[in-house]
Amino acid sequence: LIVDDEPSMLEFLNLLFQGQDHQVTTAASVADARAHLAAEAAFDLVLCDILMPDGNGLELLKEIKAADAQTEVIMMTAYASNKSAVEAMRLGAYNYISKPFDNEELKVLAIKALERKNLGRENTYLKNELAQRYRFTNIIGRSARMQEIFSLIERVAKTHSTVLVRGESGTGKELIARAIHQNSPRVDARFLSINCGALPEPLLESELFGHEKGAFTGAVRQKKGLFQEADGGTLFLDEIGEMTTSMQVKLLRALQERRVRRVGSAQEEPIDVRIIAATNRNLQDQISQGAFREDLFYRINVIPIHLPPLRERREDIPALAEHFLAKYSAEMGLDARTLTTEGTRLLCDYDWPGNVRELENCIERAIALSTESSLTVRDLPIHISRQHQPNRERLDVALPDDGMDLEAYLDQIRIQLMSQALTRTDGVQTQAAELLGMTFRSFRYYAKKLNIPTGA
Repeated sequence: LIVDDEPSMLEFLNLLFQGQDHQVTTAASVADARAHLAAEAAFDLVLCDILMPDGNGLELLKEIKAADAQTEVIMMTAYASNKSAVEAMRLGAYNYISKPFDNEELKVLAIKALERKNLGRENTYLKNELAQRYRFTNIIGRSARMQEIFSLIERVAKTHSTVLVRGESGTGKELIARAIHQNSPRVDARFLSINCGALPEPLLESELFGHEKGAFTGAVRQKKGLFQEADGGTLFLDEIGEMTTSMQVKLLRALQERRVRRVGSAQEEPIDVRIIAATNRNLQDQISQGAFREDLFYRINVIPIHLPPLRERREDIPALAEHFLAKYSAEMGLDARTLTTEGTRLLCDYDWPGNVRELENCIERAIALSTESSLTVRDLPIHISRQHQPNRERLDVALPDDGMDLEAYLDQIRIQLMSQALTRTDGVQTQAAELLGMTFRSFRYYAKKLNIPTGA
């Protein structure tokens, strides 16, 4: 939107920005601009003259920002003054330009203003996406144990207390940590995470607390640590049980004093960070072995949350599988994939040593490799599809001295088993195929090839 009382200026700016493929609306007065702002969708950018016959551009700037703080505004005037420039910036203008201006300078200024507008829009979108993704209702867990955990998390999120999340690898500890942050009073600040077992102690110390320029070889500039970067927000310390005992001492001091000291500095700085720690180890056992400090354990174990492994909440597996089927079908641009009843049964029977992460990888792999819309037992990894098949006695088959026609022999077996499957399912081929762990396409092919009566 371009607001200026000079017709020649309006016409010039209209041509200038339409030539840059922008959609342009013009207004020759404050009243005209107000009418456009009220009638049309929010503008990304407004170029507004300050002195207008029927009002002041600064007043219009206040109204624009009150209606939509993300609308960018560039103020223009032929009567430049430091006072008006300062006032425009104070009221939220993106920038200020004096007439006559350089055309290229104005175009660059407009491009940068629009880039900031788009960045703000993306940030808002991502925040909304995060808020939706990490709502407790969107974390899948219908079992009684998970519902109890959700209830606890909902209460914990409203506090600033330190939380220790325990659970095997792949159970979703970081997902729970993010949900706590996203539903807490700290939601507008940052959530940062670090794997304490992935870095050697010197690097971990630098990452957590920061360092001064020249503190060690390679420290070419001062660097803030995660404690300072996450100020006002949440710091997630994953696999805290992997931390060395000397590093535990430094962490304990930071938590007790609520202050950190950069590596190479003598000055301590205050921090305001909520700590959520996680581990897949038994920290009490590590304490008894002298591998984990008892005082640090009590400092982080204010509110303990134990995530059960997937094998202890098997009733959640079908819902999780459905979620991952929908997720990866959409990501791969495919129609929604489904899983057969037998396939779902095998998923529920499997122990999932890798927990939810392993289940997700299993579903993603099955969708990527399958050509059918309905995934069968054959689409699952072989260690899952074979694990729960009943043990069969060794077939008493001997190869005749003069040899045999193996394909004909196998065809006879196919005819017998496929016919039995059709009888058991009242002729429903899809169900018969599922009983035999075959795709429907494969079942139909052999039925036609071997002249098996299907009733269809």
